[in-house]
Amino acid sequence: MNAKTAVTPSAASKPANGKKNRLLMLALPIIVAVLLLFVPVPAGLPPYAWHYFAIFVGVIVGLIFEPLPGAVIGLTGVVAIALCSQWVLFSPEQLADPKFKLAGASFKWAVSGFGNSTVWLIFGAFMFAAGYDKTRFGRRLALILVKYLGRRSLTLGYAITLADLLLAPFTPSNTARSGGTIYPIIANLPPLYGSKPNDPSARRIGSYLMWVAITAACITSSMFLSALAPNLLALALVKSIVGINISWGTWFIAFLPLGVLLILAMPLLAYWFYPPEVKINDEVPLWASRELAKLGKLSRNEILLLVFVCCALLMWIFAAAWIEPAMAALLIIGLMLWTGVLEWNDITGNKAAWNTFVWFATLVALADGLSATGFIGWLGKEGGMLMSGISPGVATIVLLLAFYLLHYLFASTTAHTTALLPAMLTIASTIPGMNMQVFVLLMVTSLGIMGIITPYGTGPSPIYYGSGYLPTKDYWRLGTIFGAIFLAALLLIGYPWMTMMF
Repeated sequence: MNAKTAVTPSAASKPANGKKNRLLMLALPIIVAVLLLFVPVPAGLPPYAWHYFAIFVGVIVGLIFEPLPGAVIGLTGVVAIALCSQWVLFSPEQLADPKFKLAGASFKWAVSGFGNSTVWLIFGAFMFAAGYDKTRFGRRLALILVKYLGRRSLTLGYAITLADLLLAPFTPSNTARSGGTIYPIIANLPPLYGSKPNDPSARRIGSYLMWVAITAACITSSMFLSALAPNLLALALVKSIVGINISWGTWFIAFLPLGVLLILAMPLLAYWFYPPEVKINDEVPLWASRELAKLGKLSRNEILLLVFVCCALLMWIFAAAWIEPAMAALLIIGLMLWTGVLEWNDITGNKAAWNTFVWFATLVALADGLSATGFIGWLGKEGGMLMSGISPGVATIVLLLAFYLLHYLFASTTAHTTALLPAMLTIASTIPGMNMQVFVLLMVTSLGIMGIITPYGTGPSPIYYGSGYLPTKDYWRLGTIFGAIFLAALLLIGYPWMTMMF
């Protein structure tokens, strides 16, 4: 056989195996949905509601395993339900009404998520992040902190944390925040200490810096409503299912004592549990100074961006009664376009923003459908019966523990939120004496910090896990330790504080 055309059996089998695995992942959501369709309808639940739930579970399975992008999975689920709406979405009473137009009602439901204000707020926040990236203001902030706090390893950890804290309120994707600004900067730091990835020297300082960065991303994602895209999805679900509105300020106050404590303690805890070998290095501040010099003076667009995002924050906190937060975001986007901070091509070419926009719009519609078909009401009744006799305090802790620990099963906070939050909210709402405001705040503010527990738990996790500085066994060990610390802090500090305030 010609040497140039010879292929080893193992090399030939890899593409074949990869194709088989992909086909299996593509088929899995459909298989799960079909199997559920043939399961007998539970007592007390209309058949069409169970059929809707079967397709919904298929969508969740698709979001977990992601054989296709999340937006494609969500859009497929919406289209499938709309096409089969007479069997899975609308009740016999609705269909029997002579004035009911099936085709029009199906389409109206399918695109309902695109009119949701929270979805537009997510989109607007992505445009803010684009402004940070284009003007390089985010990079400037991080470099300033490294310049003044970078001499000691511990203070460098605090510099990374503060950089994430400053960017978080205006960056709804912690993946974009970490992958676009924080990681590119800190990836330059370990070599200055002779710390290399996938090498014993990684522990000199690279491992410590990467672990601080991922923990900071998780904490700030819980601290601000606008710091994590699933936070905004959770906001829409809460409003739809239990009718509670959570403002930017309410969210911030609810997590404030816990957030401040974790921000202050986390770099030190990482220093104790995962200590760097190098404690002091004078080269890092010098490197940051050189990088800042390359950026030059604060540009006109950076100044305008700073003014605009501060105005947006003020409107989100203090003016929500007069201007819808999503409208405030659209106003700021318009100002950025008129002043040249952003160009129209920056918006049309932002694939991440449009992908998230479509993804979340379809998920909002799918989650609303669970309520519209009566499935959520039935689930709440059944769940309430199971938890009857349990005090509201114990029920709150049990449901929060389940919600938090089940994140081990999810590689997406979005999928976790869509799959479990409606069920938890519905069950809690049936328990007599439950303080729903406090329960809701505990649930939604846990979404960021739970991402620390696994190497796949949140968007930035694979970035730092794949850096070569965090070995698998170290990541799982530290994820368990810090996940337990975060959960204990939420229960022992956050829960009493929220109860007192709300």
